[in-house]
Amino acid sequence: MNASKFFLKAANSLVTAVVALFLILAAAYSGYALWDNAQVYGAVDDIQSQLLKLKPDPEQKDGGASFEELRKINPDVCGWITLDHTKIDYPILQGEDNLTYINTDVYGDFALSGSIFLDSGCDRNFQGKYSLLYGHHMAEHKMFGDLDLYRKKKFFNKNTTGTLILPDRSYKLEIFACMQVSASEDSIFATGKWQADTSGLVDFVRKNAEHVHQQTMDNIGKSEDFSQILAMSTCSSEFTDARTVLLAVMKPYSPET
Repeated sequence: MNASKFFLKAANSLVTAVVALFLILAAAYSGYALWDNAQVYGAVDDIQSQLLKLKPDPEQKDGGASFEELRKINPDVCGWITLDHTKIDYPILQGEDNLTYINTDVYGDFALSGSIFLDSGCDRNFQGKYSLLYGHHMAEHKMFGDLDLYRKKKFFNKNTTGTLILPDRSYKLEIFACMQVSASEDSIFATGKWQADTSGLVDFVRKNAEHVHQQTMDNIGKSEDFSQILAMSTCSSEFTDARTVLLAVMKPYSPET
């Protein structure tokens, strides 16, 4: 009887020790995860603050000397994207393929946040009728996390502008649609389909978008100012392989517009 009590007490002590060890390890892992997450987001802030000092001026035809400085850092820099009233304000890169900058920052270093990058199948100089940008979906307004804001109808209705700055010219962005699509949706991600004519893309967006600015959509293709479309894509938790996509018309920039 005494032996059975001894073994029962020992077993209880062992279970208690195992549970305590598990809780300690879980707490340690949670603490590390929080620290690691803070490091990732802090790195995004550090890089963005450095690069904003080199942000090109859209009112200068050649983008100013800043593009020269940006390309000294990385020759793959091909533009700069800003969406008004959001934290989206980053250089654009284009790699040999769409994996190059998924987890690589503008300095060429590994970074979970990656970079904002142009689809490798698009024209580097944004001469095509349809261009597509990618960026990670991150909390705290980092990278393309703020694309979520446009899913709110009130924000979408009030915030319709941005700027695309290139080395030799700039564009005003006039946002016209926000939508959720699958990552395999060719109408968005097969960029080569729309280089000659974007009418099929516009029809797809009209039928499937969550929100649209109808007047802007109706003008697409009717003049040179409404002949180019820029899409911006990020991950979404709406469904498996979901993507949030924001679309804008690229209108040639002039200081008075």
